[in-house]
Amino acid sequence: MSYQTKNYSFVRNKLLNKEEIAFLDVREEDPHAREHPLFAANLPLSRIEIDAYAKMPRKDVPIVTLDDGEGYAELAAQRLSALGFSNVSVLDGGVQGWKAAGGEVFKDVNVPSKSFGELVESKRHTPSLSAQEVKQLIDNKEDVVVVDVRRFDEYNTMSIPTGISVPGAELVLRLPELAPNPKTKIIVNCAGRTRSIIGTQSLINAGIPNEVNALRNGTIGWTLAGQELDKGQSRKFKEVGEETTAQAAQRARSVADRAGVKRATLADIAQWKSQAERTTYFFDTRTPEEYEAGHLPGFRSVPGGQLVQETEMVAPVRGARVVLVDPSGGSVRANMPASWLAQMAWDVYVLDHVQTADLSEKGLWKAPLPTLPQLETVDAVTVSHWLKTDSNTIAIDFSTHANYVKGHIPGSWYALRSQLTEAIAKIPQVDRYVLTSTPAELSAFVAPEFQALTQAEVVVLEGGNAAWVAAELDLEKGPSHLASPPLDRYKRPYEGTSVDPAAMQAYLDWEFGLVEQLGKDGTHHFWVL
Repeated sequence: MSYQTKNYSFVRNKLLNKEEIAFLDVREEDPHAREHPLFAANLPLSRIEIDAYAKMPRKDVPIVTLDDGEGYAELAAQRLSALGFSNVSVLDGGVQGWKAAGGEVFKDVNVPSKSFGELVESKRHTPSLSAQEVKQLIDNKEDVVVVDVRRFDEYNTMSIPTGISVPGAELVLRLPELAPNPKTKIIVNCAGRTRSIIGTQSLINAGIPNEVNALRNGTIGWTLAGQELDKGQSRKFKEVGEETTAQAAQRARSVADRAGVKRATLADIAQWKSQAERTTYFFDTRTPEEYEAGHLPGFRSVPGGQLVQETEMVAPVRGARVVLVDPSGGSVRANMPASWLAQMAWDVYVLDHVQTADLSEKGLWKAPLPTLPQLETVDAVTVSHWLKTDSNTIAIDFSTHANYVKGHIPGSWYALRSQLTEAIAKIPQVDRYVLTSTPAELSAFVAPEFQALTQAEVVVLEGGNAAWVAAELDLEKGPSHLASPPLDRYKRPYEGTSVDPAAMQAYLDWEFGLVEQLGKDGTHHFWVL
């Protein structure tokens, strides 16, 4: 089946007119990160059934799929149409067609947010200190507090000595009690540049009385200066009192108002949920733990700092409406991220007047999924028995490479769904294959495709890897038995503790060039408060 194609001008006009469009790069993350248009959100072909309904809640939103000539864009269009999306096209000529038409292409991931961060620094001259200057302050035992605005797991991997984990959206709420003396100097750090720029500028915009500086170039800058990072730290922000919350709420509301953030009520939410002609995203910006303890129905847990950093990962429909809620903490953690999203040209609202009684749902957010194919499934204990006693059974894991390396069924193979034909050729031929994954549903969607490529019996592990762990069965760690290259994850030059200094420097040089690239692209509508 062939699909309508859309060209560079069609996509560009949608972006320039702020009309809704889901421009989807359906390659795996690594090839996506090598070059793509600014607002081409990465939604890999492998995960379309898992992600599509959450990321594109409106079935008739204009969707344009993109690849680099691999044939994935057509396959993705086919899958999206089968899921009920009615307005799906393929970008004419893919990445090469975009470039040939004069379109700008960008490297790396989360590029809209990173380029926006660079724009903020260039317009506001966000203050920063070098790694050497910050180390001197710490060594001299000066009155200084270092706050790390990344996710806690990133902070825990490696951090600046004395640093405290305060993920971005928490800053304006938590800082007054971490540094009650206005003479205390505040240093804001992330791994590279974006989140420390946004964090520093958030505190300045909110009128915090302390002197605030970003750690220039983050943990990368620290490492390039030949300075040691801490590992395995667990210092976290504390709860704050009512008076601090009330003051932070006023500050954050003032910033949101200046940025043109709109306000919403529960009655608006009910109306927007049933609105057919407009895409609306509903995000709860508190910590995951607070969300799990009680949240509004239909809201997804996306902590505010990560939302500003990774917007296109949860909201790929450019031109959509975004609603944020922080039912505790005086809406600080909704108003501050909303102020940034407004400057990134999103149509953004903060939901007011939410009562504890309204938080009627508990537990983790569950992605809306299509009906699973009818398949033969098997429980974890039986699979364990087969693998120990029958050399003609092999388990194949379709999780992310990172999840597979952390722990997988002993002897199982890692495979990428988008590389299925190539993977099967590398895996030994046996009489029975057991498919598993995290999330469990992914292997269910792979199974019919897998069965079409083999005469062997294909069964799915019921409950996936989570069921194996719940049954307290052994796990194997490490990158053994790779039937596919790990293309699903682009290795960021600021991750982990063993990164080549040349790659770090190249990453910083790339970030410095983003403002110029934004100017050439011209579709972003970004502005700075």
